Amino acid sequence: MSLEKVLVTGATGFIGAAVVKKLVTLLGIQVWAGARDSVNEFPEKVISFPLGDIGRSTSCGSLSGISTIVHCAARVPVIEARCPIEDFREVNVNGTLKLARRASQDGVRRFIFISSVKVNGEATSLGRPYHAHDAPSPQDPYGLSKLEAEQGILAVAEETGLEVVIIRPPLVYGPSVKGNFANMIKLVDHGIPLPLGAIHNKRSLVGIDNLVDLIIRCIEHPAAANQLFLASDGEDLSTTELLRSVGNAMGKPVRLIPVPAGLLQLGATILGKRAMAQRLLGSLQVDISKTCELLDWKPPYTVEEGLRRCFERSN
Repeated sequence: MSLEKVLVTGATGFIGAAVVKKLVTLLGIQVWAGARDSVNEFPEKVISFPLGDIGRSTSCGSLSGISTIVHCAARVPVIEARCPIEDFREVNVNGTLKLARRASQDGVRRFIFISSVKVNGEATSLGRPYHAHDAPSPQDPYGLSKLEAEQGILAVAEETGLEVVIIRPPLVYGPSVKGNFANMIKLVDHGIPLPLGAIHNKRSLVGIDNLVDLIIRCIEHPAAANQLFLASDGEDLSTTELLRSVGNAMGKPVRLIPVPAGLLQLGATILGKRAMAQRLLGSLQVDISKTCELLDWKPPYTVEEGLRRCFERSN
């Protein structure tokens, strides 16, 4: 990769921090770390770039000299909490478009937008994964806001010539991950018996190291311009297989009780936990063949390796 300046927004977040670290430690390029406030603990070669609250009124300052923006900053869903669509739009749509327009004005070459598989939808039939060319079907305010942001930055690209790359990852796991994956780790760590020993769904996920590797490829690869890519580890696991794999990576026994999925679905419906049941019992698969073929890329780590690296760095 030629020496260039890259701005990473959301640089203190889970994905953004990993991108900053890899760009600096492995590639040695100058990185501008965009965060809400000025941050001092970034390593050498990282320039703190305070953005304030991302939204319609964001004042991002001059982007002159920056060649690529990796836009990771976002309003994300909070488990079991509901936020109005306007809250997601303010950050994910208005803030993104304000940054993209400023980027086009200041001569930024490429804008990489970290979107979400939720733009595609919430579930797939077993063995029928989402493809990059599928019609979007977001089912919640977060997914809808990401779709609207995608549409907006593509319009900016058409008007200005800014190169846009959209990446839609499914569940991302890695050291210090939060949310549903963190909750699953706690259950395995505490040795709690789980009624998930007979689940035969398939779900795609992506380790943080694989996702960051793909983002780096999209910074440098000419064929990435104005394309949409799905991301995953290239291996789909059932919930049962994932729990066992997490246990193996942690060196912990996993206590799984083989309760039929239909019975679990019924119980979840009665308790008003259908969304949780969908995440545990339903399938959500993505096809990354376009990503691999167009970018000459493949995930560098298997799920087994990704999970092992996850817990090695957590200890």
